[in-house]
Amino acid sequence: MGSSTNQHHVLVLNRLWQAVNVCTAERALTLLYTGHAQAVYEHEGNFSTFSFREWCDFTGRAADVPAVRTISIRIPIPRIILLLFFDRLPNKEVKFTRHNVFERDKDTCQYCGNKYDRKDLNIDHVVPRLRGGLTTWTNVVCSCIDCNTRKGGRTPEQAGMHLVRKPKKPRWRPFIEVQFARGNDRSWRHFLDLAYWNVELGED
Repeated sequence: MGSSTNQHHVLVLNRLWQAVNVCTAERALTLLYTGHAQAVYEHEGNFSTFSFREWCDFTGRAADVPAVRTISIRIPIPRIILLLFFDRLPNKEVKFTRHNVFERDKDTCQYCGNKYDRKDLNIDHVVPRLRGGLTTWTNVVCSCIDCNTRKGGRTPEQAGMHLVRKPKKPRWRPFIEVQFARGNDRSWRHFLDLAYWNVELGED
């Protein structure tokens, strides 16, 4: 299957019909073919499920279903799949990692406001650890090497520096929301409650 499947994204539901992820078309078709999922098709607000064989037979009559072609067959791409053996919801917690701090701050020094390659950024404690500052979402920011050196072991106020924005624990913004926001498919709307996906998580 190649690049053509990469143009389509598929909403993944757990077996309780709750949205849990977005996957590539290639992954969705693999789950269908191996019997781990069924295709979900929406027509006038009604949702039907199909095994891989049923899906291939049915979509021969459904002109609105995109497809990929191999040398010998046409393989329809579902917009939604239903997992048959998975009933959990994804962890809504954003992992506190260096990568996610860079993502939150958009690779931008939070003191001078300039964007850098990640290799030229540090993680800075706003209130230095030597002064009791904790390693938490609300006390670490991206900092360029020059600003980090200038600030040293002082607070921004002591160093005469100002933060571009106050650091916060980020909202959980999974790939699922990004794709829906782009209007990927109206049939997803039934399963996506954006208020749920965008919930602001409190400090633990």
